[in-house]
Formats: sequence, structure tokens, C-alpha cells
Amino acid sequence: MFQHSLIYDLIAFQAVLWLIALSNTWVLRRARRHAPPAHLPRVSVLVPARNEEANIERCVASLLAQDYPDFEVLVLDDESTDGTGCILARLAAADPRLRVLSGRPLEAGWRGKNWACAQLAAQANGELLFFTDADTHHQPQTLRAFATALIGEGADLLGGFPRQEVETLGEQFIVPFFSWVVYCFTPLALGYRLRFPALSTAVGQALLFRRAAYEGIGGHRAVRAAIVEDLALARQIKAHGYNWRMMRLTDLVACRMYRTGGEAAAGLSRNLFAAFDFRVIPYVFAWAWLLVMFLAPFLALGRHALGQPVDAPVAAILVCIGLALGLWLFVYRQLGLPLRLAPLYPFTMLVMVGVAWRSLWLGLRLSLIHI
Repeated sequence: MFQHSLIYDLIAFQAVLWLIALSNTWVLRRARRHAPPAHLPRVSVLVPARNEEANIERCVASLLAQDYPDFEVLVLDDESTDGTGCILARLAAADPRLRVLSGRPLEAGWRGKNWACAQLAAQANGELLFFTDADTHHQPQTLRAFATALIGEGADLLGGFPRQEVETLGEQFIVPFFSWVVYCFTPLALGYRLRFPALSTAVGQALLFRRAAYEGIGGHRAVRAAIVEDLALARQIKAHGYNWRMMRLTDLVACRMYRTGGEAAAGLSRNLFAAFDFRVIPYVFAWAWLLVMFLAPFLALGRHALGQPVDAPVAAILVCIGLALGLWLFVYRQLGLPLRLAPLYPFTMLVMVGVAWRSLWLGLRLSLIHI
């Protein structure tokens, strides 16, 4: 039975999420308010690419169109079996700022993307290293905005939340969730101040490092076996005493991570449990709490509509639902997502719980578990 006390707990918890989301919005926007420095350091743009013939030309063209004064673009063709290599060869022949590297076979103990990024960093000559994915698209001012914010914030690692392009129904239910949950559950202002690596976060679709800090943490070698390497890198930066920051990116970088809902479900099934470091108890608790927080008020409202007793005032239940809907609308707007998707959050939660349990099952099969 829906307990009287639970509705107020849910309201209080959602009020905290609102405070985090509002604070994060201010923090992300503040990082874009710095004046450009007198000198902009050389940037090496590093793109790992494996079988990306559908994306690579759009991505590289947007990177070569940057209005930044001093940069190079390095793309590693990671043993592609499609037309990626031919496209890159044609683009490199037309622009000397583009260098195409051939990836070496994967070494033992490494994940593929981490291995590719390590090879790229070894060949880069910039003072700043900008890692981005082959399925991204960048506005011409992206590098200038990143470098300005990094220097202005005194950061060693700078990231943000790129705008996720979602076209199919499955993508719309699945892809935005990870950005939404990080936006609402990670208080950036606290994370900046507390030397607690778990409060660090990053999105690997666009990361700018000071080279000295990247090398100081051991680069991708330090996270070579990590599945969620962006979080692992951010935590390494914090653990080594460096500064990380996030900024608003939705007007600068867009990403089409997956092409179908099936691809999105498979991709997040590999990552969700890993993001919890394969710890079963926190993982199960977090997903159970999310399910209760966003679905229990609707169940209570349904019982009331059927004339069944509910141990909570209807007004309180409606306030709880209103807070949730407002939160999803607000955060989706900040993330540049279609607002029409926000009211569907109960369905998003049901779909994501299914993906989460699949991720747990895969982890259990591989025995990648901790308590």
C-alpha cells in the first residue's frame, strides 16, 4: 500500500533534484562567460574511428571548419572493414591539417576505444588534447569555446553534455536518460570542491585535457580496461588532485550515438552496470528507488480513481507528479532534447529499468560483480 509518509519523502527528494538541476544549469552556463585569452594554445583533435563510414565525413568536416587559430585533427582508423579508410584518405588529401593513423592490433588488457585513444595521444603535438567521437558534429566555435572555458575555469579537464540526436522511438526513450540522470544527480558545484572521485563525471563525446594533466594521470593507459572510460578518466583527474569542470555544450556539439532503439539498448546494457563499478547493492537500490519515485504516484492516483483507499492526499500526489514532470521538462530543455518526450517519462523509466536489469544480467553472466 502506498504509505502516507512516502509521498512526502518523494516530494522532498524531488525538491533536492530540482536544486541540483538548477545549480548545475548555473554552473554549466557560468563556464561559458569567460573572455577569450590573449593566447590560445595549440589543440590536437583526436578521433577514434572504427567502421564509421556513415558518420566520419560529417564529423571530420565539422572539425576542419573550426575557427580556432592553431589546431590539428588526428583520426585513427581502428582496423575498419567498411569504407572509413577510403573516406579519410580522400579528406586528408584535401587538407594537410588532417592526419590519418592506422590503428595497431588491440593489446591484451585494453578496451578498444581506450587503446585507440592512447595511440592518438601518443602522436599528438598539441598542448591541449580534445577527444571526440566519430558520431559527433561540431559548430565552428567549438574549440574556441572549449579552450576559453578551460583556461578561464583553471581546469585540467573540461567536458559537458552534448546534444543527443534521437530520431527513432527507441532512441527517444533510451538515449537521453543517461544525460538526464547525471544532470539531476551529480551536484557539480560540490563535485568541484570535494576531493571525492565519485562526484566526478564526464561525457566522452567531447573532452578537452591539458596535456600535462592527461599524462600526469597516465592517460588512457590508467583506464585501459574501463568500459565507461569517460567516468574513469574524470575520477582519475580528481584522484590525482587536478581540476575538472563542465560547461554548456548543446549549442556546440551534437551526437547521434545509435541508429535504432535496439542499438541503444545494447550499448547501454554494456555501460549501466559498469558505471556503478559492478556493485550489485547500490545498483539495485538506485534503480528500485527511481522506479518508485516516478511510478508510485501514478499507481496511487490510479487507485484513487478506482475508488480504492490511498494513504496520501490527492493534492500531495499531484504535487509529486507535477514536480517530476517539471523536472523532466526543465532538464530536457537544458539538454536540447525535444520537450514532447519529457511527459513520457514514466515509459522512459519502464524501458530503462528493463535495460538496467539486462545490464545486470550481463554482468552476472561475466561475474563482473562486487557487493
